[in-house]
Amino acid sequence: MSLSPAQCRAARSLLGWSQDQLASTSKVAKATIANFEAGKRSPYDRTLLDMQSALEAAGVVFVADGETSTGGEGVRLGK
Repeated sequence: MSLSPAQCRAARSLLGWSQDQLASTSKVAKATIANFEAGKRSPYDRTLLDMQSALEAAGVVFVADGETSTGGEGVRLGK
C-alpha cells in the first residue's frame, strides 16, 4: 500500500502532529511533506516509506482501499 496525501494529513491529525513534527521524526524535509499533502508532487517511494514508518511507529494503522467492507483507504489509531 502506498501512502496517499489524504492519509498523511489524517494520520498527522490523529496524532496531533504538525508537518514540522513529521519532518523531524521521519527525517523528510517539511517542504516535501507540504507539497505531497497539497498534491503538488509525489515523493520517491523511499521517502513515502520513511513518512509512513514514522507515523506507524507513533501508533497509526493504515487501511487500504477495500480492506474494510464499506470504505476506501483510511487511517486509525492502533491499540
